[in-house]
Amino acid sequence: MSDPSGEMRELAKKLLENGEVDRIIGWEKGNLWYQSPPLFITRAEETDRLVFDDFAINSLVTYLLDERDSGKKTGIFVKGCDSRGLVRILQDKQIARESVYVIGLPCSGKKDPRQALSSGASESSQVPPAAKCEECLYPNPVIYDVIIGEAVEAKAKGDRFAAVKEIEAKTADEKYAYWTSQYSKCLRCLACRNVCPACNCRECAFDISKPRILAKENNLSHNMVYHLTRAFHAAGRCVECGECERVCPMGIPIMQLNKKIIKEINDLFGPYEAGVKLDETPPPLGTYQTSDPEEFM
Repeated sequence: MSDPSGEMRELAKKLLENGEVDRIIGWEKGNLWYQSPPLFITRAEETDRLVFDDFAINSLVTYLLDERDSGKKTGIFVKGCDSRGLVRILQDKQIARESVYVIGLPCSGKKDPRQALSSGASESSQVPPAAKCEECLYPNPVIYDVIIGEAVEAKAKGDRFAAVKEIEAKTADEKYAYWTSQYSKCLRCLACRNVCPACNCRECAFDISKPRILAKENNLSHNMVYHLTRAFHAAGRCVECGECERVCPMGIPIMQLNKKIIKEINDLFGPYEAGVKLDETPPPLGTYQTSDPEEFM
């Protein structure tokens, strides 16, 4: 896959010079070879900093929420997984479609900076693809105003819910022991919430002090309340970008629970993939039909 950085810079410069956008959100090269953090630019002369390399893994779409009421137009670069998150935010009416200029970038997979650091690698070729990229269903953007580069094939193969079925095969006691061991590690740093395009509420229930839902102390019961509440909040809305699990400093397998819910929704309401079509009807749990299954009632 050829490096599109040059085209990205040219387009971003043109958009800023012509006043078509007020700012551009992309990636730049960090201080270390395995870092390509988000970049925010408002001047045409800054566009030479833009890159799209192996470590441009961060999803940028949640940054659109920071200025959702600014009245400014943003140009944003999106990979396939990122574009699904953008659809989620647009469907939730958090931003207007006309407030964003979407530049699509087909993606053959990225690499995790933390894995590069922990492995002791000295160059990109020694770092394997990020786990979330190996399971990507949509490597090409599903929404864009312009696209740079040629389409690529999805890497995902095999059973999409294999990890879910492994958990399902456990006994009730084994499941409880497994999840309590995971949630007991949680620092409740809220990184998973902050990076999630489905967690786009203007005021989060977990930030409210009166009434307080979560205790200030970090304990297992409240950690479980946090993770289960967040999972059900994203039910039918999770775009499977995997950012929540990638940014977790404790390595909690957050996507296992998310995919379990996706699997259950598919079984109950038929196949559904969130964030793929902007003009589709609301997700299964966002609408009601008299024919909905009610075996649980």
